[in-house]
Amino acid sequence: MHDRQYPVHGAGLGLRRALMAPLAQGGSDRPDFLEVAPENWIGIGGARAKRFRALTEQYPFVSHGLSLSLGGPAPLDEAFLVQVRDFLDAFGIRYYSEHLSYCGDDGALYDLLPIPFTEEAVDYVSRRIRRAQDILGRRIAVENVSCYATPGAEMSEIDFVCAVLDEADCELLLDVNNIFVNSINFSYDPIEFLDRIPGERIAYAHIAGHHEEDDGLRIDTHGSDVIDPVWGLLQQAYRRFGVFPTVLERDFNFPPLPVLLQEVSRIKAIQAQAQGTATAGAGGR
Repeated sequence: MHDRQYPVHGAGLGLRRALMAPLAQGGSDRPDFLEVAPENWIGIGGARAKRFRALTEQYPFVSHGLSLSLGGPAPLDEAFLVQVRDFLDAFGIRYYSEHLSYCGDDGALYDLLPIPFTEEAVDYVSRRIRRAQDILGRRIAVENVSCYATPGAEMSEIDFVCAVLDEADCELLLDVNNIFVNSINFSYDPIEFLDRIPGERIAYAHIAGHHEEDDGLRIDTHGSDVIDPVWGLLQQAYRRFGVFPTVLERDFNFPPLPVLLQEVSRIKAIQAQAQGTATAGAGGR
């Protein structure tokens, strides 16, 4: 286990506009923090900006980017990174993360595409991450992504992820659901993948639901409840690395907020159980 400082603590929820009004009302089951996509809020003004600022005064915030395209062939969008930096500073957002993937060339492709698992790609994307960190004036985390093909792969996914984290000297947004989805689609052991993660680089985590196609293919959708094997993998991660902040992602098919918050409460319960087990183990030494 690794003793480290995290940007936030506990169980969080991805902020979507449909959730703003009920979240503003607070309540005893509220999430510990919220996550926001900067692209959806940069440049907002008027009443929307006031409502957003009010939420940032009620909750700690982290942010998860959608469009930086760290692995893409187009030049890194440095002007956008300046906008992100100003957004983080203006609203007191505690952290910024992005996908270890690409999503465009000269235009947006509206999907997250896999970076080839090669040494050349490790060097390329690591240089771009280091440059992004320089412009932002802070370290960032990159997320292990779901993918459905691995064109040109010369190494395993976990070797690629670890090499990028090391060469870029950045942190990891650990997506537990993506580990599970990829383990089914590419027939690997998710626990072995998890055991290779450098726990000292975990900044926080995602957990979400996914869809199973008729042929067994798993698609990362964020549109359904988290399934039991993914909850189990989260428990394993806490046992392996200690408790880290974890965000529930839900992008559509929203249930009423109290129902959605039951999953956030389940994260809290698993965290409390893991902390209790760790405390009991330490007391028994």
